[in-house]
Amino acid sequence: MTTTLRPSGPLQQTPDGDRSRTYDVCVNSRRVGSVRLATAPGFGAAAGVIETLTIDEKDRRRGRGTVAALAAEEVLRGWGCGQVQISVPAAAGAALRMADALGYTERGRNMVKELPAEPPALPPGIEFRPMSEAEFDVWEADAKDRFARSWVDRGVPEDQARAKAEASHRELLPRGLATPGTSIDLAVRDGEVVGQVWTAPRDLEPGAPGRYVYGVDVLEAHRGQGYGRALMLLAERVAIDAGARLLGLHVFAGNTPAIRLYESLGYRTTHVNSYKRLL
Repeated sequence: MTTTLRPSGPLQQTPDGDRSRTYDVCVNSRRVGSVRLATAPGFGAAAGVIETLTIDEKDRRRGRGTVAALAAEEVLRGWGCGQVQISVPAAAGAALRMADALGYTERGRNMVKELPAEPPALPPGIEFRPMSEAEFDVWEADAKDRFARSWVDRGVPEDQARAKAEASHRELLPRGLATPGTSIDLAVRDGEVVGQVWTAPRDLEPGAPGRYVYGVDVLEAHRGQGYGRALMLLAERVAIDAGARLLGLHVFAGNTPAIRLYESLGYRTTHVNSYKRLL
């Protein structure tokens, strides 16, 4: 039996060069599932993503998902993509095993926490205040640089990583600190800023208002002293005050101290994000 992909809709293209298309997964012309492919938002046309891959229940456990994934990679090669990204639900054990067998490397994970009804207490001795406009200008340049370097360290070409950082800040902070719903707050100890946390509204689950930690950072000289935990507790208070029930975040693979911190605070992994180079 031959497993192939058959377009089920037209190729969608944007003026910026982004592409997307949906395909039927077919076995000897019989539809057994579907795949949706696209170029990865913010990374440019050289990075592809398998947005969804579904095999009908009665046709699973026959290797068709694996063949469909390989066929999807071939389509993305034809689009000129040098790598492919996937995001797999943490509970989808079979899909995670398939990704590992196909040579995908974890790049990061999405995590979420169900927030308590009452905001957590903040540790004594630390002051918290909103970031000023003057501080924002300095912070944003550094934040974009750190964000881009995090992607470069995990296999993204530098030009794509820089483009991703610029696109993310244009989308998420179009009006800087005046962007509706945005909070960028500083932790201060003995008059010195030791770190900051950036949160904003984001849909995390249907019917449950949420906020997202887009960035949390402790200055290097002050790390390992509990400021990261303090900033995450502040993020919870901001979210609860805004009426959110969920608080989400993304953490890069290999950042073991951060993952341990989030797990200790009650966050659970919802999706594992991986990539593969297309040779």
